[in-house]
Formats: sequence, structure tokens, C-alpha cells
Amino acid sequence: MLGFVAVPTSEHRAGVRRVLSNWLPFLFYAFFAAAIPATMIALSFILPGRPVSRTRQRMLPFESGVSEGAPSRDRRFTISFYLTAILFILFDIEIVFLYPLAVQLEALGWFGIGEFLTFVAILGVAYVYVWRKGALNWQ
Repeated sequence: MLGFVAVPTSEHRAGVRRVLSNWLPFLFYAFFAAAIPATMIALSFILPGRPVSRTRQRMLPFESGVSEGAPSRDRRFTISFYLTAILFILFDIEIVFLYPLAVQLEALGWFGIGEFLTFVAILGVAYVYVWRKGALNWQ
């Protein structure tokens, strides 16, 4: 039985080049997305900034703020910690919604601009409401 050997044509090679040129930015992004964390991890082992020995002070858990010793059962956190965290999450998530809209704003035309301005106006009203309620005051 005779075998069939496909000879690549110029159209085939042009198609392969076109696919590779479309994927090239993603390959660069994937390379940098893997290289940056790998470099940071490698450098943290190569260039340690502190002594490696285990001391009693280094083994204590760390929390933000000034530590006054072990927490007691009756000590409670103020609501400001939780309120600040929730407000950060709420106002930070809006970036997820604004980014695709900003990318496609030209394609959406005036409808997109109207939606964008409506969304930003709702965020502005929410921000003013939170500000007037005193949620941003740290006491």
C-alpha cells in the first residue's frame, strides 16, 4: 500500500503563521505570568533579608496593629474593622464590572456611554451615602 505524504502549501504555512501571530501575545503573557512569581520565590530563598534561625519572637502570630499580648475572651473588635473590609470589597468589585465596559465602550456607542454614566452615578450616590453615615471615619 502506498503512503500519502501531504506537502505543505503556501496557504497552509500562511494559516499557521496567522494562528501563531494571534497567539503570540498570549504566549508572552503566560511567560511573564509564570516568570514573575517564580523569580520572586527564587529570590526570597537566594537573598534572605533576615536571620533564618527560629526564635520565640518569630514564632508568634502576627496581626496588624500593636500587639498587647494574647487576646482575651471578653475583648471584642470594633465594628470599624468589619465595616472597612466590607466597604473595600463592595467598592473594589466594581472594577470588575467597569473594565469590560471600558474596553467595549466604543463598540457599544451611546448606549454604552449611558450605561457607564448610570453605573458611575449609582456608585457616587452609594459613596456619598456611606460618607454621610460616617462609615469612613476611623475612631
